[in-house]
Amino acid sequence: MKINTKCVQAGYEPKNGEPRVLPIVQSTTYAYDSAETMGKLFDLEADGFFYTRLANPTLDNVEKKIAALEGGVGAMLTSAGQAASLISITNICKTGDHVICAAAIYGGTFNLFNKTLRDLGIEFSFVDPAASEEELNNAFKENTRAVFTETLSNPSLDVCDLELYAKCAHAHGCPLIVDNTFATPVNCRPFEWGADIIVHSTSKYLDGHAVALGGCIVDSGNFDWNNGKYPMLTTPDETYHGVTYTEHFGKAAYIAKARVHLMRDLGTQMAPQNAFLLNLGIETLHLRMARHCENALKVAKFLESNPKVDWVNFPELESNKYFKLAKKYMPQGTCGVISFGVKGGKAEAAKMMEALKLAKIVVHVADARTCVLHPASTTHRQLTDEQLLDAGIMPNMIRLSVGIEDVDDIIADLSQALETV
Repeated sequence: MKINTKCVQAGYEPKNGEPRVLPIVQSTTYAYDSAETMGKLFDLEADGFFYTRLANPTLDNVEKKIAALEGGVGAMLTSAGQAASLISITNICKTGDHVICAAAIYGGTFNLFNKTLRDLGIEFSFVDPAASEEELNNAFKENTRAVFTETLSNPSLDVCDLELYAKCAHAHGCPLIVDNTFATPVNCRPFEWGADIIVHSTSKYLDGHAVALGGCIVDSGNFDWNNGKYPMLTTPDETYHGVTYTEHFGKAAYIAKARVHLMRDLGTQMAPQNAFLLNLGIETLHLRMARHCENALKVAKFLESNPKVDWVNFPELESNKYFKLAKKYMPQGTCGVISFGVKGGKAEAAKMMEALKLAKIVVHVADARTCVLHPASTTHRQLTDEQLLDAGIMPNMIRLSVGIEDVDDIIADLSQALETV
């Protein structure tokens, strides 16, 4: 099936007489007829559902759909995108390990890495998202265990050179972890460019309606963990009577450990109701992304020509420094998010946002409704001035998430708001 069909059909296959639409299994637990059967489930000797913190039929089907969309061997839903980013790292890193990360990432992810995981003893080096091969290679250390980046950075919209990042990561025996939230698998499939693990904040385009928090980790199954750097996957886990993940689960070792170890212990599971809502959103993902991208390009061109606008950053504009990379990795379109600066600085940016009528100021991005935010004073508020510049965030930056409304109405709203500047 082509990806547009997978958005609708993949993951859930009803048997004779079963519901045509994926049902919500709103149960924390599942009944069995013997202690022996239950014991085999706990020892990973049998497949099945026994407690929703580890697995649930509704979640299982949505996970299979997202894995199919990204081309992975397995996926695991989480309670939020932050939980997905957390587990993607801690699944293979421990105290004393080191991670290389692009500096231009979502502010919440930056704080997670730079504060919380540092406090837990995991070291991070933040590099220029447009770093050269030499600069990337120089960032590696003996204890480097992963490389993390975003396909399209939030909110600076840097386009990652996925092939380059994958080449450098693999040359040093490390996996490349890519946050593909903004592009979605409809517009970019990082596994096809060498990435090993993908994370999503499913609360954004995958859900599409801003009704359900969630995250997801997808495992490509392509990385060879047997290189001496990942004993947590290649040596026995005594909490499961000596199971070795690479031997027991093969290509799905990474995602299996994420579930049976970290989900077991951290409990960051998505609720069945949220998984059901997420699935409804994914069914129209291919339709919505086409409209988001079409609208965003028209809006970006309008902003670029407006005398009240200082600068516009959108990778699909021919004037953008990432235009060629965007066409390489996302030929069908990037996303619906634009960043731009209003002349006059932070105060004028605030005035312009407050004058909007259709677009609302919200702490969200990438859903069906057009919305705006001032990153420097909200999502990236904890960053220092230097860190803000490293992340590509200027004081007058407005993050505009272009929705699927009629584009003429979106442009009319922006036009009247800019008149106040």
